[in-house]
Order: sequence, then C-alpha cells, then structure tokens
Amino acid sequence: MINPLSTSLAGLMAASKKASVAASNIANADSVGSTNPSDPNQAYSAKTTQDVSVAGGGVNTVVLNRTPPFVPSYEPDSPFANTDGMVNSPNVNLDEELITTKMAENSYQANLMALKTSLRMQDTLQKALDTKS
Repeated sequence: MINPLSTSLAGLMAASKKASVAASNIANADSVGSTNPSDPNQAYSAKTTQDVSVAGGGVNTVVLNRTPPFVPSYEPDSPFANTDGMVNSPNVNLDEELITTKMAENSYQANLMALKTSLRMQDTLQKALDTKS
C-alpha cells in the first residue's frame, strides 16, 4: 500500500527543490564568465531538475547540470571577454524558469492539500474506531 503521508512529503520536497533551482537560475541569469575552460572565472552553470519515481510511491527530484550549461554572448566591455568580445552566459531561459516556479508552487499546494486530507481521514478513522470500542 502507498503511504499517502510519505508520498505527499516527497512531493513537497520535490517542489521545493524545483523552486530553489529555478530561483538560483533566475538570480544568476545575468552573470557572465570567461570562454576559456581553464579560467577560474567561469559563468554560472545553469541547472535543471528531473523527477525520479520512488518505489512505494512518491518522487525524488535530482538536480542536473543543463546541457550546455553556457551559451556564448557578445559583451566586448566585459572583463571576461575574449579577443572577439565573447563571454559565456548561463543557459537560462527566464520564461521557462518562471513557468517552472509556478508549476512548483502548484505542485506544493496540491501535495499540501493531499497531506491535510490524509491527516483528516486518519483522524476520522481513529475517531470511528474509538467509538466502536
């Protein structure tokens, strides 16, 4: 049997992780770095999340590096620009990140509602069993 409490808690944690990754991507979307892979001044490496089903119900969200993590952009005035004026920018699409944030919010609310409903059902069942004994 699937435990609704652990399933809802796993969903809450997954939604929180997705929102955290999206927020980090949004916060670092404008950072730039060197195009030289050996330079320590690399741009923020954009992340993504992937859901993995867990045995017995629920989900686990893993954080992965986005492929590619950087995209070249032209910023000749940047201190990190190469001779062609190119820098690496994080591979972040703000529209996608905002949608991910909204989906994480909706998932969090749904899992919270499922958790509350499960607790109410358990309370009702316990009261029914107490009155029979």
